[in-house]
Formats: sequence, structure tokens, C-alpha cells
Amino acid sequence: MHLDKILHRKNCSALKEVKNFPKQIMVSVEGNIGCGKTTLLNYFDQFDNVETMQEPIEQWINVDGHNSLEQLYQDPSRWSFTFNSHALLTRVDLHTRPQTKTVRMLERSVFSTYHCFIRNNFLSKDLNGLEFAVLKRWFQWLIQKHNLGLDQIVYLKADPHLCFERLKKRCRKEEDPVPVSLLENLHKIHEEWLIKQSYGPLPAPVKVIDTNLHLEKLFNVYEEEKSQILCRAL
Repeated sequence: MHLDKILHRKNCSALKEVKNFPKQIMVSVEGNIGCGKTTLLNYFDQFDNVETMQEPIEQWINVDGHNSLEQLYQDPSRWSFTFNSHALLTRVDLHTRPQTKTVRMLERSVFSTYHCFIRNNFLSKDLNGLEFAVLKRWFQWLIQKHNLGLDQIVYLKADPHLCFERLKKRCRKEEDPVPVSLLENLHKIHEEWLIKQSYGPLPAPVKVIDTNLHLEKLFNVYEEEKSQILCRAL
């Protein structure tokens, strides 16, 4: 069912009030490619005091005329270092823009860029040891320099094979070469980072949501869990 119809049926006017909160909240929505991040952001964009920021894909597919995302998927061993350097820069830009509403929801973060995507490129040998070390120092300097942090992580957990089917349906040109093996690897590394905490302390508490559900049931979950998802800023 189309998103607009579901939102209409759920009485969108109930989503329009978020109480004033004494602290600005930063929420990062994390998960695999095709796990439903955009769907969640579109849902919570209905709140007056929530601002949502989707991934800066437009900046990735047009770097002075160069499509860095397409080149990454086509030849990851050649372009992983270049793409990830630019990805860190664009992520920090989203983190540090002036916040005008109580809650900011980011589609992924500078933390997952490093812990999931850069690390996965290193484990798959698309980044060598030197490149990984440089990106690690770049990441550490950025979060310290800009005092980057999160108040909440929302982990959208989905079966990688379901994510693969969703990618085929949405037909983004840049994602056409994405193999299911990449989605399996990214699922595993998200579990290592957010569930097992294998990479050290997390920057914020984690709220796990199963996004294998049918869309309408998923919106029911978002409605029931909205207080926790928005870090109790209701």
C-alpha cells in the first residue's frame, strides 16, 4: 500500500504535535541497504518538531560531474578510498548543520560510515591497510574536532535477502551491480557493531526494530514505539 494512503488512514493530525523539549536530540537511523530507512524518515517527518535528513546521495552522484557512487559499485577496489573520504565529509556536514527543531533524524551517520562501510571495504580488501588507517584517523579527528555525538540509534534490522528484493524493485541505477553477498556482509557487520558491540562502546543507546514486517504493520510499530524512537522527546 502506498505510504500516503497509509498515513492518511492513520490520522496524520495525531502526528503533528511534539512537545517542547529542553534539549535538542540527534537520532541516527542505521541499517543495511534497502532495510527501510527512507520509509521510517518519511513517517516521522510528519511531526512538526522533527527534522529528517536523508543520505546526501545527490552529492555522491554528482561530484563536479562525476558519479562517485556508481563508480564505487562498479569498481570498489579502485574507488573505495575516494568515495569514503567524500562520504565522511558529507556526513559531518549533515551532523553539524544548525538544528532548528527538537529532534533531528539522520539517515545513517558518520559512525556507521566508519564502523560499517569503511570497515567492510577493508575486510573485503577493497581498502588496503594504509588506506584504512588514514580513514580511521580522519574519522577520529572529525568526531573530536566537531564534538559529534548521538542521543539515539535506531537499528532497522532486516533479512539481507529481503533487502536484495527491495533493491530490485526500486531500480536505482547506481545500485544495479549490488550483489546479495554485499548485503549479507553489511548485515553481519551491523550486528557486530550494534548488537555484539565488537568495535567498542557505542555512541548512543540502540533501539532495534524488525523491518521484515509488512509496511502497514511496520507503521503500527513506529506509532507504538515513537516515544523511544524519538528519545522520549514527546
